[in-house]
Amino acid sequence: MIISELHIALAKQFTAGSIQWIKKNKLRACIATVFGILFLQYLTLPNNSLQSLRKNNPSKTAMMEQREQEAADAEKTLTIQKQWVPLSRISRHLINAVIVSEDGMFYEHEGIDWYELGESIEKNFEKGKAARGGSTISQQLSKNLYLSTSKDPVRKLKELIITLRMERTLSKRRILEIYLNVIEWGNGVFGAEAAAKKYFGKSASQLTRAEAAQMAAVIPSPRKHQPNNMTRYVSRRSSIILSRMSARGM
Repeated sequence: MIISELHIALAKQFTAGSIQWIKKNKLRACIATVFGILFLQYLTLPNNSLQSLRKNNPSKTAMMEQREQEAADAEKTLTIQKQWVPLSRISRHLINAVIVSEDGMFYEHEGIDWYELGESIEKNFEKGKAARGGSTISQQLSKNLYLSTSKDPVRKLKELIITLRMERTLSKRRILEIYLNVIEWGNGVFGAEAAAKKYFGKSASQLTRAEAAQMAAVIPSPRKHQPNNMTRYVSRRSSIILSRMSARGM
């Protein structure tokens, strides 16, 4: 009887220890697998097109094509509204608002904020779904230019590789210029100039500090919220962005 109880106690202790070890190493194994797949994907991704972006502006992005296809599938017509402008003709307020809203470490990292990425992977792993983002401006641009909005893990891996290549190919200024000209700002609305004219009736160069914060506030869900409609969501997010800008002397 005593031996049986001892066996049970040892078995419980062993099981508890095994579970702790599995929990501790499961994430590490997952990350190792991720980087293994990353390596295999390396040669299948764009390189020459990134080189061309040093001087040439993209005429259409994968995101635009995806939205057009979605509209076609729904038997609707989508008119793409976009107008390219150089970074010098985009309000400094908007540039600052987008940086503090989307990627506060934009000028410090090399395309990927590894801390945020690690936190994102761990949180999503715990919840068993994509519950937290961690994308930098460069990652968002990679997705917009070449990929899709899919949650497919392989798509995310491709995004990381493209981002690393992009940061080695383009300057931070050029990345920011392309980003602000191609990101989605509404149904069929792409880029700061088209968005500023649609929502505020003015050029992107004329946006006020408050308008810029409202523009940045809707970037995470541009087809659900409009920057000129001060819903609770837009009001709350724009207030946070303005506070961050003030804290950084912007």
